[in-house]
Amino acid sequence: MKFNKWTMGLAAVGVVSLASAARADEKLSPVQTALSNTTLSGYVDTSAMWQIGQQNGGNIPKYTPGGVASDGFNLNSIDLALDKPLDESPWAAGYHAELMFGPDAVPGSVTTTQISSGRGRSTTVTSANSSTAIRQAYLTLRTPVGNSGIDWKVGVFDSILGYESTSDGLNPNYTRSYGYMLEPTTLTGVLGTYKVNDSIAFSAGVADTANGLDNRAQWETQKAYLGSIALTAPDSWGWAKGATLNAGVINGDSGSAVNGGGSGTTSWYAGVVVPTPLTALKMGASFDYLELHNGSSNIGNSSDDSSYDVALYGNYQYNDKLSFNLRGEYLNDGAAAVYPFVGTHRYYGPHEPNSAEEVTATVSYQLWANVLSRVEFRWDHVSHGDSFDATSSTNSRADRDNAFLLALNLIYQF
Repeated sequence: MKFNKWTMGLAAVGVVSLASAARADEKLSPVQTALSNTTLSGYVDTSAMWQIGQQNGGNIPKYTPGGVASDGFNLNSIDLALDKPLDESPWAAGYHAELMFGPDAVPGSVTTTQISSGRGRSTTVTSANSSTAIRQAYLTLRTPVGNSGIDWKVGVFDSILGYESTSDGLNPNYTRSYGYMLEPTTLTGVLGTYKVNDSIAFSAGVADTANGLDNRAQWETQKAYLGSIALTAPDSWGWAKGATLNAGVINGDSGSAVNGGGSGTTSWYAGVVVPTPLTALKMGASFDYLELHNGSSNIGNSSDDSSYDVALYGNYQYNDKLSFNLRGEYLNDGAAAVYPFVGTHRYYGPHEPNSAEEVTATVSYQLWANVLSRVEFRWDHVSHGDSFDATSSTNSRADRDNAFLLALNLIYQF
């Protein structure tokens, strides 16, 4: 191999080696070229939680995706993702592969054991089964149709519905909303997105079921069909520029979703984020509506049942390090999708659904680089239905209709 005189001169004084110069001159293989555009990201998510008062069993607020975080210290999840984003070419291709490890990896993975402590007393110990989950894994493909082309996801991807994400760090608050509990979270199928312009985008797709990775529908009528629209306010809107409105629907078989059996479900969602004349303040709102068909609810009657949730959000970014987030919501849980009835329902008949309210206040401050650190206080109140900490209708008490939580959440993001 020939080297120019400058390379030979640098090699003579020991600045470079001829071997390294030879490697630098070689062309990258196709595999090396593909890997050179791949990025690694992820996070380590931990928390410390104090449920103020005593929780002995029965209904408790579902604070996290797995519903398993409780008093004490928690490893929520470890997340690792590889990405090769689409470039600007008309037939671009890429992928996203993301794994999640820990208690939040598989929602609902909880083991409860009664341990005798003597003198007729027992203690309920709730522990999470450590799990590994395919958080997302899909190909990204572009077909040159129209002005911008259609971008496709093929594989396992997040639901098109929702104000909040399964990833803690993407949410304004640490604990989840009731609306999140009503929504499908993961879909396996194909999703196409077409961007009409900077203000309008449409998405539509087909998935195996309304929620899940391994659920498989046998017939086309059992597939889940989904669609959404995203609107963004243009710069000409002044202080309201950048405001977003997202709306969507998923209709199909519920598979083994937490909120139903094998019958059909329809999930509706609408969410908005609006800047205000005060630059540091943004407001948001969301509406979730879940309908369970053919008696697939936890109530056990033969009629269709539904649950809906209304939530309001406020974010105040005081400076680059300090922010305040507030959330308030009302849940009407007619399908018992969030709070299944415990024992004998203390209000008889199908027209006495659980309903609840919650208010969450979160303060975030960046003490360390790359670390999201936040303190959160949450109050939940049950208006009807079984109270918190109730194992049957006989011990449903008014003083247990409230639950209080103080939490610290630390996430290292890379």
